Amino acid sequence: MVSINEMAMDIVEDMLDFEEELRIESKKLENGATVIDCGVNVPGGYEAGILYTQICMGGLAEIEIVTDTINDVPFAFITEYTDHPAVACLGSQKAGWAISVGKYFAMGSGPARALALKPKKTYEKIEYQDDSEYAVIALEASKLPNEEVMEFIAKECDVDPENVYAVVAPTASIVGSVQISGRIVETAIYKMTEIGYDPKLIVSGAGRCPIAPIVGDDLKAMGSTNDSMMYYGSVFLTVKEYDEILKNVPSNTSKDYGKPFYEIFKDANFDFYKIDPNLFAPAQIAVNDLSTGKTYVHGKLNAEVLFKSYNIQL
Repeated sequence: MVSINEMAMDIVEDMLDFEEELRIESKKLENGATVIDCGVNVPGGYEAGILYTQICMGGLAEIEIVTDTINDVPFAFITEYTDHPAVACLGSQKAGWAISVGKYFAMGSGPARALALKPKKTYEKIEYQDDSEYAVIALEASKLPNEEVMEFIAKECDVDPENVYAVVAPTASIVGSVQISGRIVETAIYKMTEIGYDPKLIVSGAGRCPIAPIVGDDLKAMGSTNDSMMYYGSVFLTVKEYDEILKNVPSNTSKDYGKPFYEIFKDANFDFYKIDPNLFAPAQIAVNDLSTGKTYVHGKLNAEVLFKSYNIQL
C-alpha cells in the first residue's frame, strides 16, 4: 500500500532545497525535528502554497494555480485532481487533529494523521494504514511549534523526533489561503461521508476554487477562505454508484447559507457549534455515475456573496 508520509517527504525535500525561491524558511530544533515556516515570519507564495497543499494530500494530487475571472474581475484559482480521493482527502488532508500542547494550538492536517490515527474511525472507514519512519504534518497556525510540540507529535506517531517535519502557515497568508481553497475536493468528500455515502465508492475527484485575497487577520481570513469554497468552489466526482443523498452535499442546502461566513460566525457569537455543519461544503458538485453513465449536478455558484466576503471595490 502506498505510504502518504513517504510521498510527502519527497515534497518536503524539494521545499528544503529551494527555500529562497519559495520564500520560506526551515529550522531544525534541538531535538532534531524540522519546522518549515511558510508564512508566519516569511512571505511564502503561490508555489509554496501548491507544495503545502500537495503535502496535505499526501502527495496524491496534482495541483495548479490559474487566473480566471468572476463577473469580469480577475482572480487566482486553484485547480486539483486526485485518483485516490478517500486516502488523499480523508486519510491525509482533513484537519482531523487538534494539537494542543501547553499554550500552543494548531489544527493538524497531512499524512502524520495516518500514523497517529487521528481520528481512528476515519482510517477504519477508508480501510487505510500507513507505515513510515517519517511523519509529515501541516499546521494551520500563527506561531511556529517548539520542541515540546514536535516531541508530542513524534510520540503520537511513534517515530523519532528527528524524523518529524512540520510545514506551518497562518490562515491570513498567501500559503494559508491557497491551502484552504485546495481543500475543495476534500470538503465535498467529507460532506458526502458525513451524510452516509461510502467514500470508497469515489473513484476520482477534481476541483476548482478561487483563492481568497488576504482580507485582514486570521479570523477575517477564516471567513473569506471558507466563502471561497462555500460560494464558488466546484467539484467533479466520478463514482461507482450514485445515491440520491448526494443532492444534499452543496452548501446551499444549509439553513445558514446566504451570508459571508464571518457574519454567520459573528451572529453565532463566534461559536462553531452554533453553525449548521451542512454549510461546510462546495458551492456546486457534478457526479458522474459509472454504473449508469449519467452525471448529476447539484448546487450553484454565488458571486454576489463572494464579492461581499472578499471586500471587492468596483
